[in-house]
Amino acid sequence: MAKKNAAVQIDIGIGDKDRRKIADGLSRLLADTYTLYLKTHNFHWNVTGPMFNTLHLMFEGQYNELALAVDAIAERIRALGVHAPGSYKDFAKLSSIPEADGVPEAEEMIRQLVQGQEAVARTAREVFTAADTANDQPTADLLTQRMQTHEKTAWMLRSMLA
Repeated sequence: MAKKNAAVQIDIGIGDKDRRKIADGLSRLLADTYTLYLKTHNFHWNVTGPMFNTLHLMFEGQYNELALAVDAIAERIRALGVHAPGSYKDFAKLSSIPEADGVPEAEEMIRQLVQGQEAVARTAREVFTAADTANDQPTADLLTQRMQTHEKTAWMLRSMLA
């Protein structure tokens, strides 16, 4: 009879070292995504000015999309057999996105969100190499979707600054 708490080995065709490397990269992506989610939600609550309604609704759509992404990224980390980070402390250590100081003007909010969207796209692109090398198509697919979404969102936000 097997031990009740015995761990079942993961055998999905990706070695332990590669799974760990990919999960570490995905943890950075999760931290960036969550930080951008929080920043976007903050700006949704606090935006003011003549573009209030447009930005309020746009930011809401963006933070809702990011909330879904956070879950998908964390679940992929778990599928690789690694625990997903889930605290502000963990995210602060892993994220490349700075928090906003105070409540910036609407145009600065847009500028910061462009930078955040681009940062997440860069992180996803960095992780892609490890996933591709390890023949990890599910992670590569997730990363491709994330890059596409963040690059498009950055473009849309950047267009508001032109």
